[in-house]
Amino acid sequence: MRHSFRVVIVIGVPGVGKTTVLSHLEKLASAEGLRVSIVNFGSYMLDTAVKEGVVENRDQLRRLPLRTQLKLQRIAARRIIEDASKRLGEDGYLVVDTHALVKTPAGYWPGLPRHVLEELKPDLIAIIEASPEEIHSRQLRDKGRYRKDIGGVEGIKELMERARIASIASSIFYASTVAIIVNREGQAEAAATELLEFMKNL
Repeated sequence: MRHSFRVVIVIGVPGVGKTTVLSHLEKLASAEGLRVSIVNFGSYMLDTAVKEGVVENRDQLRRLPLRTQLKLQRIAARRIIEDASKRLGEDGYLVVDTHALVKTPAGYWPGLPRHVLEELKPDLIAIIEASPEEIHSRQLRDKGRYRKDIGGVEGIKELMERARIASIASSIFYASTVAIIVNREGQAEAAATELLEFMKNL
């Protein structure tokens, strides 16, 4: 039912600040002498997709045909566990940065379907949230990503609500605990501290 190391999946809509929170988490965990490996699920998918010549950048992933995305998901999940096993061995925490739902031209696509969960076997699914207005503001400041197809404040609010439902539904497969952490503007370290406490209590 579980890997020897603990697996923490961190999800949140684009622009919620997961990357910043996880950067603080890495420093906090290191200060406490905890072994933590933080990986980005999309980066693993992108690496495979680029090698196969089907995309050139990350934002093109969500516009791929569903069956292609499913194939990339499975490969990514297996590679993440293989790499973590070498890095962490019998102890530590694998933290996977990903999304519970992805808005695609074909509809909402699950980021944590059963075949991914069977590989990752998560102990905890942590949902990073913020106010839709704050997220929209962060998206507008991030010029390196294309996110207009997500929609404005209302679109973000809808995606957040559905992502929370999807995360709780996914938790059922492996009896994963679910934590909801609010990443308030300028308080990413506080959010990381809260996440680390949930991890230490697993």
